[in-house]
Amino acid sequence: MNPTTSVIETLAKLVAIPSVNPNYAGGTGETKISEWIFQFFQDTNIQVEKQPVLPERFNVIAKIPSKNDSRRIIFEAHVDTVSTKGMDIPPYEPTIKNGKLYGRGSCDTKAGLSAMMHAMLQLSTSQHDALPEVWFVATVDEEFSYRGVAEFCKIHSTADAAIVAEPTELRVITASKGLLRFKIITEGISAHSAKPHLGDNAILQMNQIIQAIQEDTLALAKTEHTLLGPATCNIGTISGGTQINLVPDYCEIEIDRRLLPHESPNGVWQHYARLLNQLMHHEPTIRATLLEPLLTDLPLETDSGHQAVRVMSDVLETHKLSGDPSGVPFCSDASKFGDLGIPAMILGPGCIDQAHAAIEYVDCAQVEKAVEIYRDFVIHFASHSIR
Repeated sequence: MNPTTSVIETLAKLVAIPSVNPNYAGGTGETKISEWIFQFFQDTNIQVEKQPVLPERFNVIAKIPSKNDSRRIIFEAHVDTVSTKGMDIPPYEPTIKNGKLYGRGSCDTKAGLSAMMHAMLQLSTSQHDALPEVWFVATVDEEFSYRGVAEFCKIHSTADAAIVAEPTELRVITASKGLLRFKIITEGISAHSAKPHLGDNAILQMNQIIQAIQEDTLALAKTEHTLLGPATCNIGTISGGTQINLVPDYCEIEIDRRLLPHESPNGVWQHYARLLNQLMHHEPTIRATLLEPLLTDLPLETDSGHQAVRVMSDVLETHKLSGDPSGVPFCSDASKFGDLGIPAMILGPGCIDQAHAAIEYVDCAQVEKAVEIYRDFVIHFASHSIR
C-alpha cells in the first residue's frame, strides 16, 4: 500500500471488493476483503494478525502498542455487507459524483472501516509519547449474527473505550436498541375448502394472535427512553396454507421486537410466552407454539457522562460538530463491548438512510473528517486520566 494513498482511494478499493455476507443472496463472503485489509497493515508495518471465526472467514486485528500507557482503545468496523439484490446502481463500481462515493457498502460500513484504517496509519507515525494502546478489528458477520465480534470479545474482553463504525453522520451514539426475533406457529386441521367446517383454519387462529400482539404493542408507546424513544414490535412475515381450495393446517409469523436498555431478550421472550398462554387459555381452539429466538442482541447504554464520552464530545466540538450524545434504533457490534463493561460509542460517516439502499452512497467529506476524529480521540484520550 502506497502511504500516500488517500482514504477515499482506500474506500473505493474496498467497495470494489464484493463482501456480501454468505447468508444472503449472492453472498461470496468476506475472505477477499479481509485479505486486502490484512495486506494493508502488513505493507504499512503495523502489527496485524488474523483471528479465525468460521471456515474461510476471519477477523483482522491490527495493533499499535503504547510506549508508556497501560490503557487500550478499540476501533471496530465490520467488513460484510447485505445483498446487492435490487440495487439501482452497479454495486462494485465505486463512482464519485457531487462529492459522494457510490456502491454497496460505501455507507455501511466501508466508509468508517477505511477511515479507521487511515487513522491507525496516522497514529502509527505519531510523535506523541503517551498514546494508549490502540487496537483495530475488522470483523465478519455483523450483518447476520455478530459472530465476528463475539469471537473477538471471547479473547479480548478489556478496554478503556471502544468506538464502533456505523453510519451516524459523525454523531456520537451512546445508546442503541436491542433485538429479539422469534416465530409463532399455529396448527390447524386440513379439509376441503367446500366444507371448511370439517377443518380448523390455522390462519384464522393466527389472526387472533396478531390482534393480541397488536394490542400489546400499543402499550409499548407508554414507556420511552430519553435517547431511543419507545420499544417497537413488528410482525414482518406471515405464511400459511398450501393451496386455495384447502383449509390451512399451518401458519407462521416472524416477529422483530426492538428492546430498550431496561429490557432483556429473555425477559421479553417470556412476556410473549405468557401472552400466548393467556390467549390460548381464553380461546382453547387456538393451538400455537412460540419458538426459541432466531436472533437476540442486547441494548447499548453507555453513560453519557463517562469521561471517554466527554472526550469524544470535546473532539467533535473542536471540529465544529455537535458533541451531544444521541441514540439510534438499529443494532450493531457496539452492544457486545458494552456487555463487557467497556464504554462503547458508535460513530462513523454516512447516514443510516443510505445503508442497505438501492442507491447506497456516502459523503466523501465525512469520510475524510472521520479519520481526523478517530485520530484526535486517541490523542485527546491520552491527556485524560480515564480509569
